Amino acid sequence: MKRATVFAPGSIGNVGPGFDILGLAIDGIGDRVTVELGKSGPVIVRGIDAEHVPTDPAKNAAAIAAAAMLRRVEPALSRLEPTESRLYVTIEKGLPVSAGLGGSASSSVAGAYAAALASSIDARPNEIMLAALEGEIAVSGRHLDNIAPITLGGLVLSRSIDPIDVVPLPVPEKWSLALITPRVRIETKKARAILPDKWERESWVQQMANASALIVAFMTGDGALARRALDDLYAEPRRASMIPHFAEVKRAALDAGAFGCSISGSGPTIFAIVDTSTSRYCADAMRRAMGDVPCEVRESPIARKGAHPV
Repeated sequence: MKRATVFAPGSIGNVGPGFDILGLAIDGIGDRVTVELGKSGPVIVRGIDAEHVPTDPAKNAAAIAAAAMLRRVEPALSRLEPTESRLYVTIEKGLPVSAGLGGSASSSVAGAYAAALASSIDARPNEIMLAALEGEIAVSGRHLDNIAPITLGGLVLSRSIDPIDVVPLPVPEKWSLALITPRVRIETKKARAILPDKWERESWVQQMANASALIVAFMTGDGALARRALDDLYAEPRRASMIPHFAEVKRAALDAGAFGCSISGSGPTIFAIVDTSTSRYCADAMRRAMGDVPCEVRESPIARKGAHPV
């Protein structure tokens, strides 16, 4: 095969207290990337926010990840000619740019996976993630919290990058998501720059306790525990002011019965984990709390399936 297309879902990075280590795949939205071998040219980008995505293969996350995958599977050939000269990448964007929905990671995973398939390589998930990391680094930094769930689906704990060690976790059957995305752009690198490099012991101990309890809540389907545990003491307090009406939206979600609510990745998307039967009620409450701010509201299952060929 010399051509392949892969769909990769969106994701919620951090999932509240799990900064850089927890991620949750979102069903129904994502990016579709096609990689064709044997020719080259600017990246073709269509769909949501296409005008904001670089078409230079050296600056495009999907193309960078695809080239990284080819270097891994064709090391001898890569020494003879630039990998980028043998790739033609097309992206159908289903995820907005800088929205906290894992857009760059989705493109990176899809690009890496499609390059492997186009090369007739049955790449293992860790190999896809390694190549996708190179694309993600170019846009937002070296972390797996979006890449891992996009690759594998569901909720994933990223225990280590060197070496890659990720742990898929159970997701309760009746849990789903309500998401609201105001029309504000928050670049991941800028959002990370406002976070402290050092933090007092009492706070990081509580953050570890919250992240651990949230994992237990998912594993046991304990919504009451999830409500107590989904409490981010690190990034949320410092990023909340960047998102219109964040406090009001979070309060509305919790009052509507959500198990928990926080910022998706760097924002501005706000997510709530809910019982599927209340997802519409919760999403409507979040929309009302956003007031007159233009936004997009979604009710979505948690994606049990990660990136896959289409």
